[in-house]
Amino acid sequence: MPVLTRLIPSPVVVDINAGALDDLAGLLADQRISASGKLAIAISGGSGARLRERLSPALPGADWYEVDGGTLDDAIKLADAMKKGHYDAVVGLGGGKIIDCAKFAAARIGLPLVAVATNLSHDGLCSPVATLDNDAGRGSYGVPNPIAVVIDLDIIREAPVRFVRSGIGDAISNISAVADWELAHRETGEDLDGLAAAMARQAGEAVLRHPGGVGDDKFLQVLAEGLVLTGISMSVAGDSRPASGACHEINHAFDLLFPKRAASHGEQCGLGAAFATHLRGDTETRDLMVEVLRRHGLPVTPGEIGFTDEEFVEVVAYAPKTRPGRYTILEHLDLSTDQIRDAYADYAEAIGS
Repeated sequence: MPVLTRLIPSPVVVDINAGALDDLAGLLADQRISASGKLAIAISGGSGARLRERLSPALPGADWYEVDGGTLDDAIKLADAMKKGHYDAVVGLGGGKIIDCAKFAAARIGLPLVAVATNLSHDGLCSPVATLDNDAGRGSYGVPNPIAVVIDLDIIREAPVRFVRSGIGDAISNISAVADWELAHRETGEDLDGLAAAMARQAGEAVLRHPGGVGDDKFLQVLAEGLVLTGISMSVAGDSRPASGACHEINHAFDLLFPKRAASHGEQCGLGAAFATHLRGDTETRDLMVEVLRRHGLPVTPGEIGFTDEEFVEVVAYAPKTRPGRYTILEHLDLSTDQIRDAYADYAEAIGS
């Protein structure tokens, strides 16, 4: 009988613990990612510069590149600068913007990428996607998965708490995204990858049901692992589908309609997930989501991130336009503006807003 299997693109190293940065050079050498220590390291001018002072003595063969921001032009500029060197790997050391720039640059010059996250703001740290601002707004670019992911919980605790909260919202939104994927499978026959769906959903459920808080190492470990698993689930699916449904359509609509007022990615995704779950009629999950989001200090109404109810209605009405061809509860119900307004009024009443 033949053995049937499939290869899953995933990091060869995932190191999530307190003090993980202390042996970054040794880890990369032991795993043969960079036995010579010849690395191109992308950093920000803030926390990255401070970490450079700490890490550079242990990485004498590394060249350091400061990244200005998170635009496509920044990523191309970084790649052009790095291609002149003869490196074993690229290291993205910082938050989401730095890692996304480093992902794109590494892919452009054909080198493996090591993601060293200094915050847990979203699931992009281990995903096969680089999200970069461009002239048209914001674009998603396919890239290889990181070959290694390093998350030092000591560093995570030092980051502003809003970054951890954002990651919580993004992880929890997986539950809504997978429900949308299952809906599309039932209604349109869209292919559903059961493994990818299971990984993304369980990552979200682990965060949703963990009793700890943002200052708790055990909770941060679960959140970090959940974000890494979510990234791998997208590689398994070959698409962002396991982690992106109506919740992310709503997030993108906030960004496009109100670019100067938009809240963090995870805040908008968490709110979008709670409302989408309400639209699906899953009151039990909606209530748990709202309870947990509130416990972690995340918004569950548009007013909590500075938007009026009418602006939220506009966002939800526009949301399906952000991902043409994606089928979620928003496309399924195809609500008019008045129906969205009524649905939000029902949601606000149900959650006691």
